[in-house]
Amino acid sequence: MAATRPQASAGRDAPELGFERLRAEHRRLRSTLPEPVRLRTHRALSWLERAGKEQKDVDARFLFLWIAFNAAYAREIFERDRFSDRRVRMSFLRELIAADTGHLLYDAVWHHFPRSIRVFLDNPYVFQPFWDYQTGRITKEEWETRFRLGKRAATKALGRMDTSKVLAVLFERLYVLRNQLVHGGATWNSGTNRRQVADGAEIMGVLVPIVIHLIMHNPGRRWGDPCYPVISD
Repeated sequence: MAATRPQASAGRDAPELGFERLRAEHRRLRSTLPEPVRLRTHRALSWLERAGKEQKDVDARFLFLWIAFNAAYAREIFERDRFSDRRVRMSFLRELIAADTGHLLYDAVWHHFPRSIRVFLDNPYVFQPFWDYQTGRITKEEWETRFRLGKRAATKALGRMDTSKVLAVLFERLYVLRNQLVHGGATWNSGTNRRQVADGAEIMGVLVPIVIHLIMHNPGRRWGDPCYPVISD
């Protein structure tokens, strides 16, 4: 994904993309949207609304936000069989960035929570090779080397304000956090992972509404067919 660095940020004039605004947009546009896009955004909005009711329970908030994101990007099963989930996710991010002519993602990354992103990317507990070392799959030297190189690459991307690269690395780490929670690798409301779950929920809470907005306003892009289409009895 190529770097995207606009000459000037649109963030100061960008509207707040809360659930109510997005729902109103969806109601206004849904009759003009292709059915796969209408269904994707309808499902994603339902989970975004649910996430908004979990301001105190950050575990639940993060999970509901991830489901909303998943509803937006997941492809039909046959596509996921041919391509890894990671490749589907990276393809989706490329489409998002190409569609983001208003630089909403840029503004979110560089003006809304740059410090949260830096802290999150510095956290070894959302870095998969750290856990590969803990389970004996790789050596201590290997995970530390990968972490050091990963931090160096992320730092360069942050220094260049390379939105594409930062989002790619960020979602790799968010996916590790997602796996920990979804697969029962963490305790609910555990004191040992509060920081990364809270940061993850904050980041997703800003990015997911932008994702839904971009899909609705760019229905002609290659979003693919959603999983599990609606089947009438």
